Amino acid sequence: MGRSPCCEKAHTNKGAWTKEEDDRLIAHIKAHGEGCWRSLPKAAGLLRCGKSCRLRWINYLRPDLKRGNFTEEEDDLIIKLHSLLGNKGSLIAGRLPG
Repeated sequence: MGRSPCCEKAHTNKGAWTKEEDDRLIAHIKAHGEGCWRSLPKAAGLLRCGKSCRLRWINYLRPDLKRGNFTEEEDDLIIKLHSLLGNKGSLIAGRLPG
């Protein structure tokens, strides 16, 4: 009786994103901002579900997303936060830049 999975609709792409899909998602979010993820795919002309678009944006496409190794300052901050918060990775990550 619960919700149906988001990407089991007909005509919905699954798997790897193409460069064109990434470009469409980026352009739509730049023009309209982050908003209703459920209606975004149709408005942006994507054959993806809203959840897939949200996760792609948050985990791969955000301009402020930091890639690469941690700096010494970030390492020190992680150690300090770990001593305060313990093994709470999501809380620690929420306090790090990018």
